[in-house]
Amino acid sequence: MKRSILFLYVALVGLLAVATFVERAQGTDFVARHVYHTGWFCCLWGLLAVLTIGIFAWARLWRRMPLLLLHGSFLVILIGALITFVWGRQGYVHLSEGQETSHFVEHDSRRMVPLPFTLHLDSFRIAYYPGTEAPADYISYVRVSDGGIAEKSAAVSMNRIFVCDGYRFYQSSYDSDKKGSWLSVNHDPWGIGVTYAGYALLGLSMVWMLLARSGEFRRLLKHPILRKGGLLMLFLWVAGMPVHGLERRLPVLTLRQADSLASVQVLYHDRVTPLNTLARDFVLKLTGKPTYKGLTPEQVIGGWLLHPEVWKDEPMIRVKHAGLRSRLGIEGDYARLSDLFDGSEYRLQKFWDALGGAKEKMSSLEKAIVETDEKVGLILMLQQGTLVKALPEDGSVAPLSETAVRAELLYNRIPFSQLLFMFNLTLGVLAFAWLLYNGLRAVSVSRRGCRLVERCFAYALWAALLFQSLGYGLRWYIGGRIPLSNGYETMQFLALSTLLLACIFRRRFPFTLPFGFLLSGFALLVSYLGQMNPQITPLMPVLVSPWLSSHVSLIMMSYALFAFMMLNGVLALCVRRESRRLMLLSRLLLYPATFFLGAGIFLGAIWANVSWGHYWSWDPKEVWALITFMVYAVAFHARSLPWFRSPVFFHVYMILSFLSVLMTYFGVNFVLGGMHSYAG
Repeated sequence: MKRSILFLYVALVGLLAVATFVERAQGTDFVARHVYHTGWFCCLWGLLAVLTIGIFAWARLWRRMPLLLLHGSFLVILIGALITFVWGRQGYVHLSEGQETSHFVEHDSRRMVPLPFTLHLDSFRIAYYPGTEAPADYISYVRVSDGGIAEKSAAVSMNRIFVCDGYRFYQSSYDSDKKGSWLSVNHDPWGIGVTYAGYALLGLSMVWMLLARSGEFRRLLKHPILRKGGLLMLFLWVAGMPVHGLERRLPVLTLRQADSLASVQVLYHDRVTPLNTLARDFVLKLTGKPTYKGLTPEQVIGGWLLHPEVWKDEPMIRVKHAGLRSRLGIEGDYARLSDLFDGSEYRLQKFWDALGGAKEKMSSLEKAIVETDEKVGLILMLQQGTLVKALPEDGSVAPLSETAVRAELLYNRIPFSQLLFMFNLTLGVLAFAWLLYNGLRAVSVSRRGCRLVERCFAYALWAALLFQSLGYGLRWYIGGRIPLSNGYETMQFLALSTLLLACIFRRRFPFTLPFGFLLSGFALLVSYLGQMNPQITPLMPVLVSPWLSSHVSLIMMSYALFAFMMLNGVLALCVRRESRRLMLLSRLLLYPATFFLGAGIFLGAIWANVSWGHYWSWDPKEVWALITFMVYAVAFHARSLPWFRSPVFFHVYMILSFLSVLMTYFGVNFVLGGMHSYAG
């Protein structure tokens, strides 16, 4: 039976992974019809549930209640999913102002399904962030009548659903003329409740397993081998960035004039900011750097405004694609604005038309054209006066306080990510080298010398944590929300979490100190290299939810712990005599890491149900999060799978398992796409 359940488990994981790539190639509807919404797919999960019940009986799990409750919660979740699949109905309804309907269109069959009441749209409106054109919410005002006798009114908006007679309505879309609204409909009175009960049981069982005195987690905490400490891994080199010399004198504002403009408040990215933020993003977008030839961002933007005839011949538009540079006939990585025009003819438009125009999948050259066109658009918007928008004089938009302006200027002028990734990676390599040197020498360095070096590293770690906390706190204060809404911010949170974990664990496990430096340094390096979006913008309406911060925080904490375990495995393979001790540590960390991931997944499911009307949609991000959870869950079964008792096998498995984390976070965002890809 063990072999059967293992084979089926591995087959399901493989099937889920393949399905995400099939979806990328054939589309969401194809994979839904042929995989996720098929009877055979449900039967595979049902067979897994039956075999799990058989294992319950064979292993007599009723004698270990936390384990029984944990595995039982998965069965309850599967039963809830089955109820939703068989009896739940999902669809949509379109309403125009002044019209009513008593039917909705079912998604799968496209047939009209009657409602037990009549739905009437009074009006639809978009709520905007004050003084901007950024949507803050989409709201449909509806009336419900039951045979003309009972009547009630309600507002349906993002993250605020309307429930009537077991039918749940969610704001989905709207007509271009804003006179009509599209609402998602979900009728699943039993499946949601059963699934939520499974989530609750899962949370209870995970906490119970961590607290149970006879549980493995508590035994690992008290294990004598772990009390002795251990060692660590990895390296990186940091390349310096070339600085452009001032090749010719450019007409710009004086430094005093430019500095006086820095704190002027403008509307930018649908919020009130100092002009310094806009100017800095302008220069960063064009050149890839926050300053240009020693000039401040305000000097650069002032030069473009006052002397465009000179600045149009300045090579400062970075073109990353070699093929596009060749077509433009430019040397080096930077183009002039004048290079992109032949008289009045826009050369990028000519290239774009020659390649066939817009399409779903773009080549690297086409993407480079679009990216360069965005930079040209910024310059033209600046010259036309549409980029810099003053605050309205009617008082409809509240200006920032002096403290808020100073905070944002401070945040802009201190390159937190750049300074900290260089500091952390350098200290991480030195700390790793020190631990290896001191741990592998036949004759150890004097205790006094060891304590002095270790104290210096510890102070540096706390300093890095405080510095990262300052930058993250400033971003939180400036944005008015917890910074967890995009890839850049989640990498910042990952770095902060890693440093905090290293500070907590460093006394008992000294090798976690270089872990903290290196992992946080890598996270900050990734965000710095421009793969993420550093701009602070208002949240999309669907992200204005209390579930967001909890969901993302738990997921990122789990990723930080999984990264520790991966590097732990690398070290164990390098220092074999420490492999058993390091295996025990990884087994200890496996509990909170996997439980954080599980809790993050079901909190995300609740958020999805509140926002989109269904708690699970088989989106690639959801599927890969589930795959990651299933991959790491296997490592708990050392009693039934003897391979995991071998330190070498365990560490190799932890290293390879981290590939699923990388696929979940980076691969889905940049390869597979899906509705969660905004996170990157």
